[in-house]
Amino acid sequence: MDYTTLISVEQLQGLMARSQRLRVFDCSFDLMQPHAGEQQYLEAHIPGAVYADLDRALTARHGVPGAHGVITATGADAPASGGRHPLPNREKFATWLSSVGLANDMQAVVYDRNGANYCGRLWWMLKWAGHDKVAVLNGGLQAWQAAGGAVNSGEEPAHFAASFLLSPARATLVDAQTVAEQLGRSGQTLIDARAAPRFRGEVEPLDPVAGHIPGALNRPFSQNLGADGKFKPAAQLKAEFEALLGQRDPATVVHHCGSGVSAVPNLIAMEIAGLGRTGLYAGSWSDWCSDPDRPVAQGA
Repeated sequence: MDYTTLISVEQLQGLMARSQRLRVFDCSFDLMQPHAGEQQYLEAHIPGAVYADLDRALTARHGVPGAHGVITATGADAPASGGRHPLPNREKFATWLSSVGLANDMQAVVYDRNGANYCGRLWWMLKWAGHDKVAVLNGGLQAWQAAGGAVNSGEEPAHFAASFLLSPARATLVDAQTVAEQLGRSGQTLIDARAAPRFRGEVEPLDPVAGHIPGALNRPFSQNLGADGKFKPAAQLKAEFEALLGQRDPATVVHHCGSGVSAVPNLIAMEIAGLGRTGLYAGSWSDWCSDPDRPVAQGA
């Protein structure tokens, strides 16, 4: 059985017990302390897990700022999006996947200890690379440990390199131009995953401009989880998103946040709810507000 959205601790333990071809990724991170995630990984992680650092593995770090802060590198180093955490292009990403031993026939499992905030990025990127067999460990490392799962500390032995081959994308990447062209039209529904005060423009700790893209709806990503740290049941998520969307077609949704990372739990939640796989504006607010000609809204 392939797992493509969520996987439980018990299901992951079953795959391990059967020696399933598998690669587990720890994506723990802290935006305010970028090195904290790796330190947490070294202190405790699921045995065999590879550390996937948001800044080093899942973000492009090539090129130079151009007009309006957009990264303008071209060719093999060109990122696939703008914003504070620009996506590496698919070829660069495939090279990293190969280096950590992920092959196309493997099941990938991603987790963090941050409410699925950061592991969702790798889940989405794998879909974007054409790899459907990737699932989020529901409840993260906390659920693993609560169930008595063993943990390792320190570095893991290096994995043999694989040859990960890209295939047609299974996720939709949306850019700023498309968002701007569709602004205010019925064919696009924007959902912003940032906390409500940031969405309203009352505070802005990370980006130079406060506010949100005009017409966007607000659903903080943390609303997808229950008190146990796991995603809410599918029926509850469906009811919540339908209440948010009203008469809007779920297929028109484009998710975003500050830099394209915490938007993904909303995207995953809609998929769990049976509302389909929706789009991601990976550049998000940090990309949008880098151009002073783009409109900004404040308030609810």
